Amino acid sequence: MMLAYMDHATAAAAEPETMELATVADAAECAAARDFGGLVSARPAAVVRPASADDVASAIQAAALTAHLTVAARGNGHSVAGQAMADGGLVLDMRAVARRTQMQLVLLSGAAFADVPGGALWEEVLHWAVSNHGLAPASWTDYLRLTVGGTLSNGGVSGQSFRYGPQVSNVAELEVVTGDGQCRVCSPSAHPDLFFAVLGGLGQFGVITRARIPLSPAPQTVKWTRVVYSSFADYAADAEWLVTRPSERAFDYVEGFAFCRNDDPVNGWPSVPIPGGAHFEPSLLPAGAGPVLYCLEVALYQHHHQHPDDVDERVGEMLRPLKYVRGLEFAAEVGYVEFLSRVNRVEEEARRNGSWAAPHPWLNLFISARDIAHFDRAVINGMLADGIDGPMLVYPMLKAKWDPNTSVALPEGEIFYLVALLRFCRPSGTGGPAVGELVEQNAAVVDACRRNGYDFKTYFPSYRAQSDWAAHFGSKWARFVDRKARYDPLAILAPGQKIFPRTPSAGARAIV
Repeated sequence: MMLAYMDHATAAAAEPETMELATVADAAECAAARDFGGLVSARPAAVVRPASADDVASAIQAAALTAHLTVAARGNGHSVAGQAMADGGLVLDMRAVARRTQMQLVLLSGAAFADVPGGALWEEVLHWAVSNHGLAPASWTDYLRLTVGGTLSNGGVSGQSFRYGPQVSNVAELEVVTGDGQCRVCSPSAHPDLFFAVLGGLGQFGVITRARIPLSPAPQTVKWTRVVYSSFADYAADAEWLVTRPSERAFDYVEGFAFCRNDDPVNGWPSVPIPGGAHFEPSLLPAGAGPVLYCLEVALYQHHHQHPDDVDERVGEMLRPLKYVRGLEFAAEVGYVEFLSRVNRVEEEARRNGSWAAPHPWLNLFISARDIAHFDRAVINGMLADGIDGPMLVYPMLKAKWDPNTSVALPEGEIFYLVALLRFCRPSGTGGPAVGELVEQNAAVVDACRRNGYDFKTYFPSYRAQSDWAAHFGSKWARFVDRKARYDPLAILAPGQKIFPRTPSAGARAIV
């Protein structure tokens, strides 16, 4: 088969017997030309469905022989700004590797690990580990239908991050195919520079084909609680108090979100009660409550050896000092897998109403605790006071849980907040602002952060100018550039990030 921008010999080098290639015509129509964000599209020359790390290496080696050809690794397609696309290049369908590779339990020096393909979904890891071994990773994302390689290339955060660290702090070893087409195994002790470069590296240094994830005994049930605040100052103070407690006296999960003081089913208080829980009684809100309210969400795990009464007592001890609105508490006891899968209900409803297929102009920010109150006044209670037709997550995490050797760019503050504006556009013809207006509003939010001098970084960043990328990475930019030159000297990988232009290959074949 001949690929666009390749001659027969190069295409043959890229196509071992186990590898499948979509034709150019197929590629124009395939999912690889789009992503969950729905804001951009880019037609690849072909989609490669590798069966192994060797296939990934063959595709990258072939691209190196062809002028201007690039390679992007695509997981489950949940990027929001074309980050996993390759316009006129090759897209690696990493789910194909996962379908042909079994997960493995690894026991080393009394510790348990899961060896999982980079294209495996975290949901698949969860069910495999819990069902087969009674074990589980410690750190998750809220939505589990993301790939292991995808979240490790960005950060991987959720309500467990304050205690157990992000997912990039919960990996022991990686198998990576670098931009020079070499397959390497790396860890904190073997090729550590490559290991840390790839973690949070936005796909710039290598394609993650396997990850070794630490496991521990899976909890049996989860005590899940939500409480409501009318004061952001009280909300932030309590959230920061909870995430800085000693681990033996802390929750396992702390998140939170802002919502509107109205009965809108998406933006308002109907979004607060835990499914199957109590009714939200707005008459309990204090008279001085503003247009935006806040929900603090916490969870404590119960293991098989723990008595339920002991867990309930610990929950009560941590909740009693909090300054939430009494009477607006919502609690449930659910299974561990059910708790981690809670966002699936959101997906099911969004698929039913058509908003899952609509564009998702999401914006994720890390904002230092020193600036979060000002951000709340200027942005959440200002330009976003009417809601965003989706969750507005606002919760703290600790910089100490992040290894500074990774490529992730973080604020300077020791405590910083994830602010995630997860917009769900209404289906066409059902009203709501145009997508362009929402994208402009996101830009206005970022501009406000810059204008007000906030200590912040974008998470899942999307820039077009290299000067913006240099500002994003700050003091880490020189290291990032050096790592790119070392591991992907032709800038073949992850072109959709728009960080480095493709370098012409030495002796490359011209486009025909």
